[in-house]
Amino acid sequence: MNILVINAGSSSIKYQFFNMPSGEVVAKGLVDKIGLKGSLIKHTRHDDQVVIFKGDIIDHQSGIEFLLGILKSEKHGCIKELSEINAVGHRVVHGAEHFNSSVLITDEVIEAMEECIELAPLHNPPNLKGIYAMKALLPEVKQVGVFDTAFHQTMPDYAYMYAIPYSLYKNYKIRRYGFHGTSHRYVSKRACEILGMDYNNTKIITCHLGNGASLAAIENGKSVDTSMGLTPVEGVMMGTRSGDLDIGVFNFIMDKEEINKNTAYTLVNKHSGVLGITGLSSDMREVEMAAEEGNEKAVLALKMYDYRIKKYIGAYAAAMNGVDILVFTGGVGENADTTRKGVAGELNYMGIELDEIRNSGLRGKEAVISTDKSKVKVIVVPTNEELVIAQDTLEIINEA
Repeated sequence: MNILVINAGSSSIKYQFFNMPSGEVVAKGLVDKIGLKGSLIKHTRHDDQVVIFKGDIIDHQSGIEFLLGILKSEKHGCIKELSEINAVGHRVVHGAEHFNSSVLITDEVIEAMEECIELAPLHNPPNLKGIYAMKALLPEVKQVGVFDTAFHQTMPDYAYMYAIPYSLYKNYKIRRYGFHGTSHRYVSKRACEILGMDYNNTKIITCHLGNGASLAAIENGKSVDTSMGLTPVEGVMMGTRSGDLDIGVFNFIMDKEEINKNTAYTLVNKHSGVLGITGLSSDMREVEMAAEEGNEKAVLALKMYDYRIKKYIGAYAAAMNGVDILVFTGGVGENADTTRKGVAGELNYMGIELDEIRNSGLRGKEAVISTDKSKVKVIVVPTNEELVIAQDTLEIINEA
């Protein structure tokens, strides 16, 4: 079965075209700068040759129409007719309490997704644009929604509730939802496969560390806690997000800087975290280089980053009364050996023994980086959210 996976952002569309169930990626690419000057599509063919197409792409529908044309082009494509696309899987950021698993997209499902917009005003609208576009262009093709929040719907109420008046939860569903669920689900399962452990009888802490970052506590195959909350701001320090922040600080900043709540929200979302502390970059590679050159703010940012992750790992070990596996994934988790050492190198009290030789220089590969004697296995697993979306899409389409 040929499945097209779509991840639509505000001005971009990431796509991968899978042959399932093998999981072979036949083609992939990025539609970039939608509605902006310099629109283009960067397309990777089945032979790994990269081609770039430039032209005006005014909206998501024209972007998807453009990429469909590339997929069936004689020179760069992989299909002869659009009818060879058997299904489309979509990443959807927020499913609120409506969705605890991936679903076949119907008009009723779309209505429920639209109700979630107020919970994710930056993410859900572009996700929906991708769905609307595919519905208009290929109305006969079945579509599936895969939600970032769904995996965390198994959290108990005492973990997801905020200590605010209960009426606010009842009226507006203000609670912790968590994100990166597709990634946490994939890497936790894959870690157990690699280690030969029973997923449904294992305690796992997964660290998805990228520009956005979150941790999850996964007990016996279910998420029981995660660091992000109602929005992706809560939790550990990130590239441009503050992570956990005293609400009093938020109000104090608005008062002192004489800014409104929207500007303050942008500040903690786009100008804080690693970027805010260093004043240099949100890219950990650049920050590490600056730290090596003696930049004190870069050194401070890295110490803060590692420290906050360690605190969450300790908290989740306590929440689950132990841990068997610690997983690193995401752009930073997969590639930054210094971050992994800074986090896992000082958790000996938990039975973690990092093997510095195994860890050193490891980039983007599956590997166990703890010693053979370590009571807790530490492992790097590159995430593959697109494959999970394709797998869920295949399963739901076969059941439909």
